[in-house]
Amino acid sequence: MEAFEQFVAVAMEAESPGLVVSSSMKFPVTRRTKKQSSEEFQTHGYEVDLVGANSERLVLATVKSFFGSQGVLTKDVCGEGRGAGLYRLLNDPVIRDGVIAVACERFGYKPEQVLIRFYVGKFSGKSEASVRSWCASQRLASGPIEVYSVTQVVDAVMPRAAHSGYVDNASIVALKVLEAAGKLKLPKTAKK
Repeated sequence: MEAFEQFVAVAMEAESPGLVVSSSMKFPVTRRTKKQSSEEFQTHGYEVDLVGANSERLVLATVKSFFGSQGVLTKDVCGEGRGAGLYRLLNDPVIRDGVIAVACERFGYKPEQVLIRFYVGKFSGKSEASVRSWCASQRLASGPIEVYSVTQVVDAVMPRAAHSGYVDNASIVALKVLEAAGKLKLPKTAKK
């Protein structure tokens, strides 16, 4: 699991009610090829970065950190840029609907219980508002694509790291190490 994905997984587990989170899973989707001369179909496994589940919902999450680059570009997310293929779960309705259908069949959920989420480490320039707007315009059985920023992820993870109990998770340990070194101040938590 990629490092930012670990932070996202902790944030998903911390939700109320919490989610059981699994790292990348592939979902086979059959689609027609672009061949014009004959009608051909091809099945390909499309990867979902994180899958979270509880008794109420199934979350299929795409996670992009891009901390060492220019960040997430709106045109790519919308399916119009050179990097559009990185966002097929978001911008290709055939793939998106196919993955949702396979996930529902595999795990026993109804389409209205399946949420598509997009977790972003770094947006390019001022693209956050336009990415959020585009994702909000996408209509799925359960509603629009939900977008979470790095700030929202960290806000969910910090209280979990503040608890005194041991958690065997690299993200939590990294925060505890930074606090122990005096480089980070974790929020105070109420004693139980």
